[in-house]
Amino acid sequence: MASSTTRNFLITGAGRGIGRGLSRLLLQKGHRVLLVDNNAEELNHITSKLSQNHKQGTDFEAANCNLRKPSDIRAAADAAHKLFDGHLDCLVNNAVYTGGVGGSHLAEMTLDEWNASIETNLTGPMLISQSCLPMLQKQEGSRSQGGSIIHMSSTRAIMSEPNNEGYSSTKAGLLGLTQSMAVSLAPQGVRVNAILPGWINVTNESKSADESGQSWEDGLSKEDHEWHLTGRVGKVEDVLKAVEYLVEAEFATGTEVVIDGGVTRKMVYPE
Repeated sequence: MASSTTRNFLITGAGRGIGRGLSRLLLQKGHRVLLVDNNAEELNHITSKLSQNHKQGTDFEAANCNLRKPSDIRAAADAAHKLFDGHLDCLVNNAVYTGGVGGSHLAEMTLDEWNASIETNLTGPMLISQSCLPMLQKQEGSRSQGGSIIHMSSTRAIMSEPNNEGYSSTKAGLLGLTQSMAVSLAPQGVRVNAILPGWINVTNESKSADESGQSWEDGLSKEDHEWHLTGRVGKVEDVLKAVEYLVEAEFATGTEVVIDGGVTRKMVYPE
């Protein structure tokens, strides 16, 4: 169902996974999206798929961007300005370097591995937020309220498994960035919030999954679903509902929304 109010979204990490799913669903609801990703193959694939039902250059556009390169970030912001005529409603900082999940043990982790997490997962969101601020802030006479920024954190910001130092540290850092930016950008009318997803199954949101005909249910066991208090693993639609709420909730800023099926509230004892 199309939305009665069209919103403009910039989503990083939109080539696959949660970012791709959000982009697809928002377009289906009548919103406009700039998809940003560093994976040209995945980005070109989803662009081709979306073009079957939506008009590229009007409904959506794609921008190849390495969040570790400030020049790429500025170019992505310029692409958003062109597509949205300078009016951005929501920046979703979703892109992530996942090499810090179950990667090298702390004793062997290199500075390059650590920096890849810091620069992609934390510095990148700060820089692209900075570049998009002119399109988000309120303006006298033309925009009484500003837009919002959503940082995609993770439940691994507050709980962890072994060898997650780079990932967990940066996801926790996004929570600090959220509250700090919410305070700093309040005078500009820009709200800043965070979403902490748990297990959101998006293995079907990729080029290879499309080519093999993979569905959301594939690979998930009965035990996987029963581990969650809600009785199932998460879907990208669950994250979409949180995004929609935060975009429209004018009284919500500096807050954190956990979307994890209750897992972080569940005690687990050794058997």
